[in-house]
Amino acid sequence: MRTTPRTDATVHSWSPPDLCGLDFDPFLARMLHEEPVARIRLPHGAGHAWLVTRHADVKFVSADPRFSRRAVMGNDVTRVAPHFIPMDGAMGVADPPEQTRMRKVVAGAFTARAMRRLRERAQQVMDGLLDAMEQQGPPADLMALVHRPFPLAMVGELLGAPAEDWPRLAHWSDTVLSAAVGREASEQAKAEIAGYFADLIGACRSGAARLPRQLPPGEEAPREEAPREDLAAVLADGIDTGRIGFDEAVGLAALILLGGTHAPDNNSANMVFALLTHPGHLARLRAEPELVPRAVEELLRYIPHRNAVGLARIALEDVEVGGVTIPAGDAVYVSYLTANRDPEVFADPERLDFDRPAFPHVAFGYGPHYCPGATLARMEAEILLTSLWDRFPDLRLAVPVEELRWQRGALIRGPEALPVRW
Repeated sequence: MRTTPRTDATVHSWSPPDLCGLDFDPFLARMLHEEPVARIRLPHGAGHAWLVTRHADVKFVSADPRFSRRAVMGNDVTRVAPHFIPMDGAMGVADPPEQTRMRKVVAGAFTARAMRRLRERAQQVMDGLLDAMEQQGPPADLMALVHRPFPLAMVGELLGAPAEDWPRLAHWSDTVLSAAVGREASEQAKAEIAGYFADLIGACRSGAARLPRQLPPGEEAPREEAPREDLAAVLADGIDTGRIGFDEAVGLAALILLGGTHAPDNNSANMVFALLTHPGHLARLRAEPELVPRAVEELLRYIPHRNAVGLARIALEDVEVGGVTIPAGDAVYVSYLTANRDPEVFADPERLDFDRPAFPHVAFGYGPHYCPGATLARMEAEILLTSLWDRFPDLRLAVPVEELRWQRGALIRGPEALPVRW
């Protein structure tokens, strides 16, 4: 039997707090258990939106074509940040089949061969960072010495951006993905990102950047240099072959930048913090290094990696979700955080458990908008967690937990600094 729209449902005003460590947002927890399909109003934008929190419902909304990302464009949806983050034409705000077409082009930068090359390069980068950390000596700030530079180097390599440009890329990413800097600064950063990638991709198309990649010191060039597989070159080829438009290519590069810098550096820091504050789990991981991939999956599920919610969708028609009919035209948010804590799917979800039999988490999203960089993010986390304790087996926090400072106004949660000693 079809339900009727819940036009009389309470609208919950929700201003997401700046939380510390691995604290879970109490409002999200309450909605998951008490009102899994609820109406909310966030600090910015107009009107209200629906919040969907249960695992099955989150997957349903994420995959159902009746919920559109594209329809969000030009719509002043209630939201966390004062500004609208995605760029027009980006894959993140496209719907299939356009989104599928763009995703196929991006996949060219994530081939098995490209990932093998990136994994080798990632280990080289990590070893160099840990060399510098060891030379400096304790105490050391892992955020400054490892968590920020490592994913930045990897996304820079993936994008094909010169190393001297990486600090600018990081600054722009942090600016866009903050709710605290204001609309003007964020829009300026978005414009600079677009201009940068327009130039980088344009150079690839003209052939100016189609040079053999720079090799690490001591590595000899092959007899025949393999074609470049970095994203700028892949996108340039996609434009030249008519599979993608120039503005779409720029938006895709920006999406990979934003997803590949700010999120992984904070997520990896949260993983290390979780292990440092769960000594039994850390001891087991040290004793069973083969457990690292499974541990990474459980940490991805367990850690509340973002504040609030991500990008909304718009219902294109009346759709029933969890026994509630969401009317056509209404905005809908899904919470991957609460889906990963749904007790119907995860037994004792508040417990960090490396022995869970399966990992149906949605930390990287679900459906057409599943994170294209998930393989790279997993690889980075595995290399970091393995290398860090191999090099520093006695690594521990250098200050009491209560003295750590956590970022304020950030859309992706993480510590300002993570001081350690060994």
